[in-house]
Amino acid sequence: MAASVEPEPQPLSLELLPTDPLLLILSFLDYRDLLSCCYVSRRLNQLSSHDPLWKRHCRKYWLLSDAEKTRRNQSWKAIFISIYSDLGRYIQYYATLKKAWDDLERYLGQRCPRMIGSLKDSVQEEDLDAVEAQIGCKLPDDYRCSFRIHNGQKLVVPGLMGSMALSNHYRSEDLLDIDTAAGGFQQRLGLKQCLPLTFCIHTGLSQYMALECVEGRNKYEIFYQCPDQMARNPSAIDMFITGTSYLEWFTSYVNNVVTGGYPIIRDQIFRYVHDKECVATTGDITVSVSTSFLPELSSVHPPHYFFTYRIRIEMSKDALPEKACQLDSRYWRITNAKGDVEEVQGPGVVGEFPIISPGRVYEYTSCTTFSTTSGYMEGYYTFHCLYYKDKFFNVIIPRFHMVCPTFKVSTARMETNHNEYAMDEDEDSTDTDEYEDRRRVLDIPAPSGRCPRHT
Repeated sequence: MAASVEPEPQPLSLELLPTDPLLLILSFLDYRDLLSCCYVSRRLNQLSSHDPLWKRHCRKYWLLSDAEKTRRNQSWKAIFISIYSDLGRYIQYYATLKKAWDDLERYLGQRCPRMIGSLKDSVQEEDLDAVEAQIGCKLPDDYRCSFRIHNGQKLVVPGLMGSMALSNHYRSEDLLDIDTAAGGFQQRLGLKQCLPLTFCIHTGLSQYMALECVEGRNKYEIFYQCPDQMARNPSAIDMFITGTSYLEWFTSYVNNVVTGGYPIIRDQIFRYVHDKECVATTGDITVSVSTSFLPELSSVHPPHYFFTYRIRIEMSKDALPEKACQLDSRYWRITNAKGDVEEVQGPGVVGEFPIISPGRVYEYTSCTTFSTTSGYMEGYYTFHCLYYKDKFFNVIIPRFHMVCPTFKVSTARMETNHNEYAMDEDEDSTDTDEYEDRRRVLDIPAPSGRCPRHT
């Protein structure tokens, strides 16, 4: 009797799968592959148009909600295709930038509502194309995408990109709209093919984005300009780098704002950075410090790096009333990157002798300079008790570090002056508490000069 021969199993076809597991498989596909399925067969065309499949993509790429779908009165697929036809070139950036803008608006709406009113509506593709034609350079897609959401802000105070105030120095940077930015496009030596992103109406300070790899800059690098004060060539402009791309620059700034990394003081954003380790408690008194680098008061050549710091002194609300005390003096130990140490002692702070009592907070700002790119400060305050006037004690100021951002030396100076000058980093750093100012921001008049210690 002949042995029976079993028929060979037929290869499993995707189309032979039941609908539910096939829809599950399709749900893992990206929008490109999902669209490709439409051209494979009639059945896959039908299933790949299943509306819930497109809901995920609308949420992922366009951040659309159910309420928005209801308002549009279209299927998820139709909405996806409609938006893609307008913003498809930005699909890798849109969700990240839209979320950053939404988070920023929500945060500022609660804390800086008048800043929200300065934001401009989006621009269209033809507006951005016209700017490219005007300046003769292509704009990066992440930059264009941001302006499809918001066209920067009006030239007002406070600026969206942060403020800084010392006793006679004030800075507040606006995020420029596309037309104003194009009007400031640079073709002069030292800043060739650089587009301003921000502007401060008090200082004239801008952050620039390089649109081409020219004069030693990387394409799309973002920076503060820093003219070489000792070079004979006026095109010798060094750079303090603030970002490697618009997306990284803008979203990292927004993240610092909305997570509370930058404090909001009197309706303005201050770019002070607080290290969570930079806190010291002595008895019932806690001292914390945040710092900020000021590029507009700094230079690479000669080496002069300007920092400001903000100190918060707080007594626990649970302290006994008899723990109330008054600050008499300060002591600083200042160390630069070369290990050179300077010690400074003086009466009070900001010319004041604050009283600290349970639950009370005293804050003030000060500044210092280094001839090296980094350094740190530490020290203590001396207090006396108000109830026991002959009782004195020291309160520790935690060590806090100040580091200059990455910078690039001008290619013009490197080419023409490399044998003429040498970096001189022998200047001592200086404590400047005598110029401290604890005034909060909006009652400080716009200055015409530099920090008092430089006048």
